[in-house]
Amino acid sequence: KDANAALLSNFEVYQLLTDLKQQRKESGKSKQSSGQQNLNTIMYETLKYISKTPCRYQSPETVREFLVAMKEHKLTK
Repeated sequence: KDANAALLSNFEVYQLLTDLKQQRKESGKSKQSSGQQNLNTIMYETLKYISKTPCRYQSPETVREFLVAMKEHKLTK
């Protein structure tokens, strides 16, 4: 499957952003370009919003179970 065409769940987005935030915190780079600052703002706002949704409490297993349960319904994008 084409990785660029895949849909992400809120849980996956939350995981990716929290991992990226942790990596940036550990690297400790202080000087950033304006494009990087814009990306940081987008990440912050997205994490702020998505942290208020139930995906914060989900796990990979619950997402997998949901996808398996919904497979029989043959939903499309």
